[in-house]
Amino acid sequence: MKNLKTVESHFAFGENWSEYSALIDDVKIQEAEKGLLRLVDQKQLTGKTFLDIGCGSGLHSLAALRLGVTKVLATDIDHESVTTTKNVLQKYVLPAMQYEVQEVSVFDLPNKVSEKFDIVYSWGVLHHTGDMYQAIKDATQLVKSDGLLVLALYRKTPMCGTWRRIKRWYTYTTDKRQQTARQVYIFLKKIRFKLSGRDFNAYKENYYNSRGMSFEHDVHDWMGGYPYESITPEETESFMQTLGFELIKKNVHASGFGLFGSGCDEFVFKKML
Repeated sequence: MKNLKTVESHFAFGENWSEYSALIDDVKIQEAEKGLLRLVDQKQLTGKTFLDIGCGSGLHSLAALRLGVTKVLATDIDHESVTTTKNVLQKYVLPAMQYEVQEVSVFDLPNKVSEKFDIVYSWGVLHHTGDMYQAIKDATQLVKSDGLLVLALYRKTPMCGTWRRIKRWYTYTTDKRQQTARQVYIFLKKIRFKLSGRDFNAYKENYYNSRGMSFEHDVHDWMGGYPYESITPEETESFMQTLGFELIKKNVHASGFGLFGSGCDEFVFKKML
Protein backbone atom coordinates (compact mmCIF):
# COMPACT_ATOMS: atom_id res chain seq x y z
CA MET A 1 0.00 0.00 0.00
CA LYS A 2 1.18 3.52 -0.75
CA ASN A 3 2.33 5.77 2.05
CA LEU A 4 -0.79 7.89 2.64
CA LYS A 5 1.31 10.86 3.74
CA THR A 6 2.62 11.36 0.20
CA VAL A 7 0.83 13.40 -2.43
CA GLU A 8 0.92 10.47 -4.88
CA SER A 9 -1.52 8.54 -2.67
CA HIS A 10 -4.04 11.38 -2.47
CA PHE A 11 -7.05 12.25 -4.56
CA ALA A 12 -6.18 14.95 -7.12
CA PHE A 13 -7.47 17.82 -5.01
CA GLY A 14 -5.28 20.30 -6.89
CA GLU A 15 -6.86 19.57 -10.28
CA ASN A 16 -10.30 20.12 -8.78
CA TRP A 17 -9.29 23.42 -7.17
CA SER A 18 -7.66 24.59 -10.39
CA GLU A 19 -10.93 24.10 -12.27
CA TYR A 20 -12.91 25.75 -9.48
CA SER A 21 -10.65 28.81 -9.44
CA ALA A 22 -12.04 29.90 -12.82
CA LEU A 23 -15.38 30.44 -11.08
CA ILE A 24 -14.03 32.77 -8.39
CA ASP A 25 -15.60 36.22 -8.54
CA ASP A 26 -16.48 39.03 -6.13
CA VAL A 27 -19.60 37.22 -4.89
CA LYS A 28 -17.68 34.05 -4.01
CA ILE A 29 -14.94 36.08 -2.35
CA GLN A 30 -17.53 37.86 -0.22
CA GLU A 31 -19.07 34.52 0.79
CA ALA A 32 -15.62 33.23 1.74
CA GLU A 33 -15.15 36.31 3.91
CA LYS A 34 -18.49 35.65 5.61
CA GLY A 35 -17.47 32.04 6.23
CA LEU A 36 -14.24 33.14 7.88
CA LEU A 37 -15.99 35.82 9.97
CA ARG A 38 -18.43 33.18 11.19
CA LEU A 39 -15.46 31.62 12.98
CA VAL A 40 -13.10 34.50 13.72
CA ASP A 41 -14.20 38.04 14.55
CA GLN A 42 -12.94 40.99 12.54
CA LYS A 43 -10.97 42.29 15.52
CA GLN A 44 -9.28 38.91 15.88
CA LEU A 45 -8.11 39.11 12.25
CA THR A 46 -7.03 42.72 11.93
CA GLY A 47 -3.27 43.11 12.23
CA LYS A 48 -2.68 39.37 12.78
CA THR A 49 -0.59 36.75 10.97
CA PHE A 50 -2.41 33.86 9.29
CA LEU A 51 -1.27 30.37 8.27
CA ASP A 52 -3.52 28.53 5.82
CA ILE A 53 -2.78 24.79 5.88
CA GLY A 54 -4.19 23.13 2.76
CA CYS A 55 -4.93 26.33 0.88
CA GLY A 56 -6.61 24.61 -2.11
CA SER A 57 -7.69 27.40 -4.46
CA GLY A 58 -6.34 30.17 -2.25
CA LEU A 59 -9.83 31.65 -1.80
CA HIS A 60 -9.71 31.71 1.98
CA SER A 61 -6.17 33.03 2.12
CA LEU A 62 -7.48 35.83 -0.07
CA ALA A 63 -10.45 36.34 2.27
CA ALA A 64 -8.09 36.63 5.26
CA LEU A 65 -6.00 39.26 3.49
CA ARG A 66 -9.06 41.27 2.53
CA LEU A 67 -10.27 41.12 6.13
CA GLY A 68 -7.13 42.78 7.43
CA VAL A 69 -4.50 40.22 8.39
CA THR A 70 -0.98 41.59 7.98
CA LYS A 71 0.56 38.44 6.50
CA VAL A 72 -0.59 35.14 5.06
CA LEU A 73 1.45 31.99 4.57
CA ALA A 74 -0.57 29.66 2.33
CA THR A 75 0.63 26.04 2.18
CA ASP A 76 -0.42 22.87 0.39
CA ILE A 77 1.11 19.49 -0.40
CA ASP A 78 -0.36 19.56 -3.92
CA HIS A 79 1.72 21.41 -6.52
CA GLU A 80 -1.33 22.34 -8.59
CA SER A 81 -3.04 23.84 -5.54
CA VAL A 82 0.07 25.90 -4.87
CA THR A 83 0.10 27.15 -8.46
CA THR A 84 -3.64 27.93 -8.35
CA THR A 85 -3.30 29.81 -5.05
CA LYS A 86 -0.45 31.92 -6.44
CA ASN A 87 -2.53 32.79 -9.50
CA VAL A 88 -5.63 33.67 -7.47
CA LEU A 89 -3.71 35.84 -5.01
CA GLN A 90 -1.77 37.59 -7.77
CA LYS A 91 -5.06 38.40 -9.47
CA TYR A 92 -6.99 39.75 -6.50
CA VAL A 93 -4.70 41.04 -3.73
CA LEU A 94 -3.65 44.66 -3.42
CA PRO A 95 0.07 45.55 -3.69
CA ALA A 96 0.34 46.31 0.03
CA MET A 97 -0.90 42.85 1.06
CA GLN A 98 1.86 40.52 2.23
CA TYR A 99 1.67 36.84 1.45
CA GLU A 100 3.74 33.77 0.61
CA VAL A 101 2.74 30.42 -0.88
CA GLN A 102 4.72 27.25 -0.16
CA GLU A 103 4.46 23.65 -1.34
CA VAL A 104 4.89 21.76 1.91
CA SER A 105 3.16 18.99 3.85
CA VAL A 106 1.63 19.73 7.24
CA PHE A 107 3.92 17.02 8.62
CA ASP A 108 6.98 19.01 7.52
CA LEU A 109 5.74 22.44 8.58
CA PRO A 110 7.19 22.42 12.13
CA ASN A 111 10.67 21.79 10.71
CA LYS A 112 10.46 24.05 7.67
CA VAL A 113 8.64 27.08 9.08
CA SER A 114 10.28 28.76 12.07
CA GLU A 115 7.61 31.44 12.53
CA LYS A 116 4.52 30.97 14.67
CA PHE A 117 1.18 32.54 13.73
CA ASP A 118 -1.66 34.33 15.48
CA ILE A 119 -4.17 32.24 13.53
CA VAL A 120 -3.60 28.78 12.07
CA TYR A 121 -6.47 27.83 9.75
CA SER A 122 -7.15 24.43 8.20
CA TRP A 123 -10.68 23.91 6.88
CA GLY A 124 -11.58 20.42 5.70
CA VAL A 125 -7.96 19.35 5.22
CA LEU A 126 -6.37 17.42 8.06
CA HIS A 127 -8.77 14.46 7.76
CA HIS A 128 -7.28 13.92 4.26
CA THR A 129 -3.63 13.64 5.32
CA GLY A 130 -3.46 9.94 6.13
CA ASP A 131 -2.74 10.62 9.83
CA MET A 132 -5.26 13.14 11.12
CA TYR A 133 -4.18 13.14 14.76
CA GLN A 134 -0.52 13.70 13.93
CA ALA A 135 -1.49 16.39 11.43
CA ILE A 136 -3.44 18.22 14.13
CA LYS A 137 -0.46 17.94 16.49
CA ASP A 138 1.88 19.36 13.87
CA ALA A 139 -0.52 22.22 13.14
CA THR A 140 -0.64 23.17 16.82
CA GLN A 141 3.13 23.71 16.84
CA LEU A 142 2.70 26.71 14.52
CA VAL A 143 0.27 28.55 16.83
CA LYS A 144 1.55 31.45 18.93
CA SER A 145 0.89 31.54 22.65
CA ASP A 146 -2.67 32.79 23.10
CA GLY A 147 -3.20 32.26 19.34
CA LEU A 148 -6.08 30.53 17.57
CA LEU A 149 -6.35 27.21 15.74
CA VAL A 150 -9.33 27.05 13.37
CA LEU A 151 -10.28 23.55 12.23
CA ALA A 152 -13.04 21.91 10.22
CA LEU A 153 -13.13 18.12 10.42
CA TYR A 154 -15.48 15.47 9.05
CA ARG A 155 -18.09 14.31 11.54
CA LYS A 156 -17.92 10.58 12.28
CA THR A 157 -20.98 8.61 11.10
CA PRO A 158 -21.92 4.90 10.83
CA MET A 159 -21.21 5.09 7.07
CA CYS A 160 -17.62 6.33 7.36
CA GLY A 161 -16.08 2.91 6.80
CA THR A 162 -18.13 2.41 3.64
CA TRP A 163 -17.29 5.89 2.36
CA ARG A 164 -13.59 5.30 2.98
CA ARG A 165 -13.70 2.31 0.64
CA ILE A 166 -15.73 4.22 -1.97
CA LYS A 167 -13.30 7.13 -1.87
CA ARG A 168 -10.28 4.89 -2.27
CA TRP A 169 -11.88 3.23 -5.32
CA TYR A 170 -12.90 6.61 -6.77
CA THR A 171 -9.40 8.07 -6.33
CA TYR A 172 -7.75 5.31 -8.35
CA THR A 173 -10.42 4.55 -10.96
CA THR A 174 -10.83 6.08 -14.43
CA ASP A 175 -12.24 9.53 -15.18
CA LYS A 176 -15.23 7.92 -16.90
CA ARG A 177 -16.10 5.84 -13.85
CA GLN A 178 -15.67 8.87 -11.63
CA GLN A 179 -18.13 10.77 -13.80
CA THR A 180 -20.64 7.92 -13.60
CA ALA A 181 -20.26 7.74 -9.82
CA ARG A 182 -20.95 11.48 -9.51
CA GLN A 183 -24.04 11.16 -11.70
CA VAL A 184 -25.38 8.33 -9.52
CA TYR A 185 -24.64 10.28 -6.34
CA ILE A 186 -26.41 13.42 -7.61
CA PHE A 187 -29.37 11.39 -8.93
CA LEU A 188 -29.88 9.74 -5.54
CA LYS A 189 -29.50 13.09 -3.79
CA LYS A 190 -32.25 14.54 -6.01
CA ILE A 191 -34.54 11.67 -4.99
CA ARG A 192 -33.79 12.35 -1.34
CA PHE A 193 -34.66 16.03 -1.78
CA LYS A 194 -37.91 15.15 -3.57
CA LEU A 195 -38.97 12.71 -0.84
CA SER A 196 -38.32 15.31 1.83
CA GLY A 197 -40.15 18.05 -0.08
CA ARG A 198 -37.04 20.16 -0.62
CA ASP A 199 -36.13 22.06 -3.80
CA PHE A 200 -32.91 20.57 -5.18
CA ASN A 201 -32.51 23.18 -7.92
CA ALA A 202 -32.74 26.04 -5.40
CA TYR A 203 -30.21 24.24 -3.18
CA LYS A 204 -27.79 23.93 -6.09
CA GLU A 205 -28.28 27.49 -7.33
CA ASN A 206 -27.58 28.93 -3.88
CA TYR A 207 -24.72 26.58 -3.04
CA TYR A 208 -22.19 29.42 -3.37
CA ASN A 209 -23.56 30.70 -0.04
CA SER A 210 -21.59 27.86 1.49
CA ARG A 211 -18.22 29.62 1.84
CA GLY A 212 -18.25 30.56 -1.86
CA MET A 213 -18.04 26.95 -2.97
CA SER A 214 -19.31 25.18 -6.11
CA PHE A 215 -21.74 22.25 -5.88
CA GLU A 216 -20.19 20.23 -8.72
CA HIS A 217 -16.63 20.70 -7.47
CA ASP A 218 -17.64 19.84 -3.91
CA VAL A 219 -19.30 16.61 -5.10
CA HIS A 220 -16.08 15.63 -6.88
CA ASP A 221 -14.09 16.60 -3.79
CA TRP A 222 -16.37 14.56 -1.53
CA MET A 223 -16.42 11.47 -3.72
CA GLY A 224 -12.65 11.47 -4.09
CA GLY A 225 -11.63 12.80 -0.68
CA TYR A 226 -9.05 10.11 0.09
CA PRO A 227 -7.31 9.56 2.48
CA TYR A 228 -10.34 9.91 4.73
CA GLU A 229 -10.76 10.03 8.49
CA SER A 230 -13.50 11.38 10.71
CA ILE A 231 -14.01 12.34 14.33
CA THR A 232 -16.79 13.28 16.75
CA PRO A 233 -16.93 16.73 18.35
CA GLU A 234 -16.35 15.14 21.74
CA GLU A 235 -13.24 13.35 20.52
CA THR A 236 -11.96 16.56 18.94
CA GLU A 237 -12.41 18.63 22.09
CA SER A 238 -10.87 15.95 24.30
CA PHE A 239 -7.84 15.56 22.05
CA MET A 240 -7.26 19.30 21.82
CA GLN A 241 -7.32 19.60 25.60
CA THR A 242 -4.41 17.16 25.79
CA LEU A 243 -2.49 19.49 23.45
CA GLY A 244 -3.09 22.55 25.62
CA PHE A 245 -5.94 24.17 23.69
CA GLU A 246 -9.32 25.33 24.95
CA LEU A 247 -12.46 25.47 22.84
CA ILE A 248 -13.84 28.99 22.33
CA LYS A 249 -16.31 28.40 19.47
CA LYS A 250 -17.85 25.55 17.53
CA ASN A 251 -20.38 25.11 14.75
CA VAL A 252 -21.49 21.49 14.68
CA HIS A 253 -24.33 19.85 12.80
CA ALA A 254 -26.73 17.11 13.78
CA SER A 255 -25.17 13.68 13.54
CA GLY A 256 -26.87 11.52 10.93
CA PHE A 257 -26.37 8.09 9.41
CA GLY A 258 -24.05 9.48 6.73
CA LEU A 259 -25.69 7.85 3.71
CA PHE A 260 -24.78 10.83 1.49
CA GLY A 261 -21.61 11.68 3.35
CA SER A 262 -20.52 13.67 6.33
CA GLY A 263 -20.31 17.41 6.73
CA CYS A 264 -17.55 19.27 8.52
CA ASP A 265 -17.84 20.40 12.12
CA GLU A 266 -16.05 23.71 12.72
CA PHE A 267 -13.97 24.53 15.78
CA VAL A 268 -11.95 27.46 17.08
CA PHE A 269 -9.42 26.65 19.77
CA LYS A 270 -7.23 29.01 21.76
CA LYS A 271 -3.72 28.05 22.84
CA MET A 272 -3.45 28.19 26.60
CA LEU A 273 -0.61 30.24 28.01
